[in-house]
Amino acid sequence: MATRILSGVQSSGKLHLGNYFGAIKQHIEMQDLADAEPFYFIADFHAMTTVQDAARLREYVLGVALDYLALGLDPKRSVFFRQSDVPEVTELAWMLSTVTGMGLLERAHSYKDKIAKGLTPNVGLFYYPVLMAADILIYKPKFVPVGQDQVQHIEMTQDMAQYFNNTYKAQVFVRPEAKLNKTAKVPGTDGEKMSKSYGNTIDLQMEGKELKKTVMAVKTDSTPVEAPKNPETCNVYMLYQLFATEAEQQAMAERYRAGGMGYGDAKKALLEKIETYFAAYRAKRADLAKNLDYVNEVLKEGAARASAVATKTLDEAKRAAGLL
Repeated sequence: MATRILSGVQSSGKLHLGNYFGAIKQHIEMQDLADAEPFYFIADFHAMTTVQDAARLREYVLGVALDYLALGLDPKRSVFFRQSDVPEVTELAWMLSTVTGMGLLERAHSYKDKIAKGLTPNVGLFYYPVLMAADILIYKPKFVPVGQDQVQHIEMTQDMAQYFNNTYKAQVFVRPEAKLNKTAKVPGTDGEKMSKSYGNTIDLQMEGKELKKTVMAVKTDSTPVEAPKNPETCNVYMLYQLFATEAEQQAMAERYRAGGMGYGDAKKALLEKIETYFAAYRAKRADLAKNLDYVNEVLKEGAARASAVATKTLDEAKRAAGLL
């Protein structure tokens, strides 16, 4: 029996290196696992907590679809769909909210972090973990690939599954497990975690002068050119590691420690790596953008396959709760 895997990506802006190395790269690689059944969705409902412009939301959803397909997602090996095309998820989210305590949601790190950053909270931002739990539980996956910062959401999903099963004395939901990415935190241009919310991203679509300007603006310390430098604390080196072979990483680290190399040289090496690594992706994305009928058909077919699973799970939950 195939092992179902599920993950989603928000359509709240252009995808960036943090999205790619933190999630997308692993999603694409999982397609090659012999027993894997990947479900990947574009989280447009979640994006509504920050994107409240219809034209921009449509643009971002299409952008995510183009990116995934250009980066190697195969709709024959993965179920790829828009979150909002499977409305059963929002029904299940309401049902989960009725068995979930306020205290659980108040402890959510992502909510508290965004408040600490000065973002104005709305109910959707607070409710986010419930919708995320519904996203997961409705497809009954065994594993959910996430970064370390999302582990708490999986734990909250496990709690909600247990709350529901215990409340209605029925084993409707299976316990999903987090599958941690091996990639370390991807730093943004300012050294914080790369995030659209913080405006510190290097977008996948960047190239030419725009990419050069962004890379050359990556924050570094004021150590002079001739002085030795610590690669482990340098944002440029941490980004370079994502693209370089072990031999290349070691050579760059030795140049840092020996002194005589400025951060400008390191940034040029990083720029070259990014340009080369994503060249094929950019070409394929441009071709896909000329064939949007194909892209929309992929999402339509993916939603039909996802809905078949979601409807079955929702019926089980409704029957357990007395709604059927």
